[in-house]
Amino acid sequence: METYNGPFCQSCGMPMKSPEEHGTEKDGSPSADYCTYCYQQGLFVDPAITMEEMAEFCAKAMAEMEVMPYPEAKDLMDSFLPMLKRWKE
Repeated sequence: METYNGPFCQSCGMPMKSPEEHGTEKDGSPSADYCTYCYQQGLFVDPAITMEEMAEFCAKAMAEMEVMPYPEAKDLMDSFLPMLKRWKE
């Protein structure tokens, strides 16, 4: 697996490797913190999703994209998401 040093979406953990992958603020400017799948026009796309639901969604997506097997992806998401800005308590 390739190594990437960021930025990562502070909601789902997705690497944001190109400007198109960044979400947008209310004024249309790129978000420094969130990807386009999680954040558009200054709002979360799914404001009610829980961290546990996000971990499940991301792990399934990673397994479907053959990034890693589901059990490994789920363990990674369960340990990584709590460190991200959206989920820190």
